[in-house]
Amino acid sequence: MADMSGKYTIEIPQVKKVAVAYSGGLDSALALKLLPEYYGAQEVLAVTVNVGLMDEELEEARSKAELLDTPWFLIEATDEFVDDYITKAIRANSDYEGYPVATSMTRQLIARKVAEFALEQGCDAICEGSTGKGNDQYRMNNVFSIFAPDLEVVLPVRDFNFTRQEEKDLSAKYDIPYNPGIGDDRTMWCRSIGSGEVDNLQMRIPQEDYIWYRFPEDAPDQPRRMQIEFHQGLPTRCDDQDNLRDIIHYLNRVAGENGIGKIDMFEDGLVGLKSREAYEAPAAEVILTLHRDLEQLCLTKEQVQFKPQVERLWAYMVYHGGWFHPVKQDCDAFLASSQWAVNGKYTIQLYKGNIDIIQRESDSALFAPELRSLATSGWDQRDSGPATKIHAMQYKILSGRGMKTD
Repeated sequence: MADMSGKYTIEIPQVKKVAVAYSGGLDSALALKLLPEYYGAQEVLAVTVNVGLMDEELEEARSKAELLDTPWFLIEATDEFVDDYITKAIRANSDYEGYPVATSMTRQLIARKVAEFALEQGCDAICEGSTGKGNDQYRMNNVFSIFAPDLEVVLPVRDFNFTRQEEKDLSAKYDIPYNPGIGDDRTMWCRSIGSGEVDNLQMRIPQEDYIWYRFPEDAPDQPRRMQIEFHQGLPTRCDDQDNLRDIIHYLNRVAGENGIGKIDMFEDGLVGLKSREAYEAPAAEVILTLHRDLEQLCLTKEQVQFKPQVERLWAYMVYHGGWFHPVKQDCDAFLASSQWAVNGKYTIQLYKGNIDIIQRESDSALFAPELRSLATSGWDQRDSGPATKIHAMQYKILSGRGMKTD
């Protein structure tokens, strides 16, 4: 059949019962109407996987599905996201080109849950709302291929090559409500603001598009102090909060209002296209900043030198849809093994975008001022004499051969 523009002929698979990875946003809501009309679906199930959404977001998804006469199912996965995903991201100092690896994790968790749900419900197809220009189509399809390899996967936005405006026009035609402006993807670890939609290099993302972050000029004029404790590489207490889920929510609010967490960057996506991406991640910025510092204090020199290589591979694999790939799981094993001594307590001060470390405490630190400090006599400096001669021996050999020095 021809696509909506009438320019191309496209093959539209015909399906019977479809589980839709449904957020209630523009793409997935539109799919609820397109599946019966163009894909022959006789039964459509809207499946929302909660990975830390606000109550109002869940209610919006539910009410929109009800408005579109589609059964709505909620799968709770917030604790799993925190315990099995964010913990690994912290130990990995998660960073892909400056992005703290968040949506790329949730997409793969959501895809697994929807695939398992589809099999339980006897579906013959899975639907998701990715475009053909973005990263999520790869991430989710990879996971669908592992957990539901025999089911048809349909992506209406990609199949019909819709622009965002065409989607909005169709939504109006079908009386599907949507929020105007730049969309977002929120996780508690990082919120993406209008992924793929920020086209103007001169535009500053306006304050009203952020939910946690405040511009420094709008942040409080008095610094905010707080204490954070780590055990085996993970935050265990922040002021009065004593579990990771609450710590993250608390830091998103407090650090965000103090100007922490803005990310405005260029990102190299899976299809090789650069995009300007805007994020806000106050909790992630605070936790990862302190975690890296604590590792410098507690890990050996060799661990500090080697671990970033594993971290880069970990971030690359997760970003590129490889959460369940064996090499990513191998990285997890090393990263977990490295953290047993990463324990400590920090006092920090937040002020207009700055994270200032005021005090560090750790019973497992490798910092030994009684040996290193020039003010102490704990180490007889004369003991270094023979060692430096041995270390310099290779340079004497090089000198005898002759060497290029410029």
